[in-house]
Amino acid sequence: MNTGTGTGGGKSTATWRNWAGNVASRPAREVTPTPTDELSAALRAAKADGLRAKPVGAGHSFTAAAVTDGLLIRSDLLTGIRAIDRAAGTVTVEAGTPLKRLNMALAREGLSLANMGDIMEQTVSGAVSTGTHGTGRDSSSIAAQITGLELVTADGTVLTCSAEKNPDVFAAARVGLGALGVITAITFAVEPLFFLTAREEPMTFDRVTSDFDALFTENEHFEFYWFPHTGNCNTKRNNRSPGPVAPPGRISAFVQDELIANGLFQVVNSLGRAFPATIPGIARISSRALSPRTYTDIPYKVFTSPRRVRFMEMEYAVPRAALVETLRELKAMVERSRLRISFPVEVRTAPADDIALSTASGRESAYIAVHMYKGTPYQAYFAAAERIFTAHEGRPHWGKLHTRDAEYFAEVYPRFGEFTAVRDRLDPDRMFTNAYLRRVLGD
Repeated sequence: MNTGTGTGGGKSTATWRNWAGNVASRPAREVTPTPTDELSAALRAAKADGLRAKPVGAGHSFTAAAVTDGLLIRSDLLTGIRAIDRAAGTVTVEAGTPLKRLNMALAREGLSLANMGDIMEQTVSGAVSTGTHGTGRDSSSIAAQITGLELVTADGTVLTCSAEKNPDVFAAARVGLGALGVITAITFAVEPLFFLTAREEPMTFDRVTSDFDALFTENEHFEFYWFPHTGNCNTKRNNRSPGPVAPPGRISAFVQDELIANGLFQVVNSLGRAFPATIPGIARISSRALSPRTYTDIPYKVFTSPRRVRFMEMEYAVPRAALVETLRELKAMVERSRLRISFPVEVRTAPADDIALSTASGRESAYIAVHMYKGTPYQAYFAAAERIFTAHEGRPHWGKLHTRDAEYFAEVYPRFGEFTAVRDRLDPDRMFTNAYLRRVLGD
């Protein structure tokens, strides 16, 4: 593959694909810029040649948000920490830095993000632009931890924004879908490194749903997985701890995190794909395979887990007060259907935030994520689940599969017009658009 920097990039000879393999893009050019002025020059050259442009990260989105037939901007060289301000409690990091590398670097400095999602393979800019989140009573999304960012707009202008500087752009660009420009650096709020104690425990679906409010209130971070075709869940409670570090034993970690959660899970999903009738029985066995355990470690080692089994995913945020009813409707739908679901349903929460297109914008939210093993037909399941989620004013995760459009989003996001107004100002010629953004944002 031929890539370039500076004056617009090199001619592309390769097809870009996302992690799940369901989205592909054949750009006319690629550029892998280093300093911001190279990116500005590449954008100006693309604009002069009538090309659209899209930045890409690690490709962990299931949507076509990063697809372009114009200029593909890779962030591979925009990596590393620019500055740490211990007095302010912030770190400024280049946009292409993988979350894994950021977490490890912060830990070496005795620092940590307050919360994060359950994987850390994404770049920081890709994660925030699509609204990646973890679970939390008081903190959740990565974007909500941003205190400033640097954005290169369609005409090559480098724009810095924060709550004080260009606040309207700041309110939009923290979850910007790549529609406002190319993020080149992000400043996150960080805090001194702390410990979390994780308690993982099986629990029945009926108990989790009946006791959900208490489980949510009593724990800083609560999440659970329901196994379709069963009444079984696996719960996880993460709370701050004085320490010391007490990670899972090496054998226990290998058995639960690698052998069962990845190796055996891959096998049973492959079996279920070949023989769908076996799935309910497999689900009953799988839902009992994980044993209770408690362990203590630094945050990223507790929040995140290896995910080696590939899948398709749809996730919706519903008002937290509507979670139990929504989940019960989903369970009833699966039970009365002929669907065979081999992947657990993941449930997490988030407090309200002030970001225009955050799925938690202005309301306490609960997330319900449905998955299907890669290569297994998912459309019927996702469509049935989506009907339930949208009936509760659900907001789909921007990086995961859904069928909603701009008309729907204008109804469920009170600040949707605020975002599109910023877009009209920063990218009036729609240099950063594509078919996905035309559908979800209008044109």
